[in-house]
Amino acid sequence: MTASTKTGAAKGTDTGTAAAPVPAAPALDADALLDDQDIRIIVCCGSGGVGKTTTAAALGVRAAERGRKVVVLTIDPARRLAQSMGIDSLDNIPRRVPGIDGEGAGELHAMMLDMKRTFDEIVEAHSDGERARAILENPFYQSLSAGFAGTQEYMAMEKLGQLRARNEWDLIIVDTPPSRSALDFLDAPKRLGSFLDGKFIKLLMAPAKMGGRAGMKFLNVGMSMMTGTLGKLLGGQFLRDVQTFVAAMDTMFGGFRTRADATYKLLQAPGTAFLVVATPERDALREAAYFVERLAAEEMPLAGLVLNRVHGSDAARLSAERALAAAENLDDIGIVDQTAGKAGLRDPAGSVVTSPEDPESPPSPARSAHPQAPEHEPPSEPEPEAEAVSVEQLTAGLLRLHAERMQVVAREQRTRDRFTALHPEVAVTEVAALPGDVHDLAGLRAIGDRLATGSAPAGAA
Repeated sequence: MTASTKTGAAKGTDTGTAAAPVPAAPALDADALLDDQDIRIIVCCGSGGVGKTTTAAALGVRAAERGRKVVVLTIDPARRLAQSMGIDSLDNIPRRVPGIDGEGAGELHAMMLDMKRTFDEIVEAHSDGERARAILENPFYQSLSAGFAGTQEYMAMEKLGQLRARNEWDLIIVDTPPSRSALDFLDAPKRLGSFLDGKFIKLLMAPAKMGGRAGMKFLNVGMSMMTGTLGKLLGGQFLRDVQTFVAAMDTMFGGFRTRADATYKLLQAPGTAFLVVATPERDALREAAYFVERLAAEEMPLAGLVLNRVHGSDAARLSAERALAAAENLDDIGIVDQTAGKAGLRDPAGSVVTSPEDPESPPSPARSAHPQAPEHEPPSEPEPEAEAVSVEQLTAGLLRLHAERMQVVAREQRTRDRFTALHPEVAVTEVAALPGDVHDLAGLRAIGDRLATGSAPAGAA
């Protein structure tokens, strides 16, 4: 077989054989997931900007109105969740959301992770007053708690563990941090653990463990080793702040790792379900595929994929190719319907050619505008007129818009098919793209309906 024959066979064009169709993914039953009393935690994860916050909020509203007592934990700094749920502000304390309706409705609470406050709570809970104050006032701690890489994801897991330990809600829905990579949420505990176990930290912890003059001697030796490089780069005061922080936090480091391990096991438990959220774009679905594979490797339970902002058309039978061909025909031939049902051809300027003697021809603008004006009166300055758009021009424009929409639909379908071919076992539900942002409970209910019914937009299939 020649190379050209192979290419044609692969594409299913030159040989006349069609490419093998991609089997449809199983449907994700969102209502069954929300109604399952054994499911206590739902984690909405995915790359940034795919609609995780809206998905988490919509699931929370739907679950509460189906009778569950729900708390939604969001880490979205835009605070859109508070606006959508009619709460003036969200903070580190769960607040009850008003307006949850329905027979047998439960309760919905919402909160936003305050990363620094969560870190402070851990310090206050696991150290005495004097040591806690020393840690909270330490400049290195303040920098670490406000923006150390991975701290937000780690604190999200800490807060999840706290909420689950309270046993106050029968369903916790987590909106994971808006990270560049969805994997950051799972990697954060290991990254923080690596930092706490690092050689630099161990070196700084040694004096506190040894104590007395021996410790001070060790510290002087250790510091002298680092002064030449780190002292110049970071400054001696920074190093002293770090050493003071490490000495105060020494007894807490093991607790961080222990709680991180416990939360990790909680995420692996049968009562947890992950929903991977994505849009039908190549990068988002590639990230979703990585996360699906990672969850499988970590033996974490995946419920399915939520595909947001899917496009479709109610006129899907008219393909992009036929729409473009029709638009070109209108441009080239210029056939239009006349007032009396006659057909004419446009002249080069684009106007319809008619006979001056035609009684059905419209009167000239000069006659119709001033029927009683005397002939000797100089004509008035003509007013500028907007350029008229003919029927065929408008129709051609609409056909081109439809062709663009159908090209988007086809591209999204190919992207979905690639994901489904790689992961045919993953259940999928699709949410049609909305014309505007969701900003209230009614909008969240509409999203919840689409999540539950798996409503692909018209023509998307």
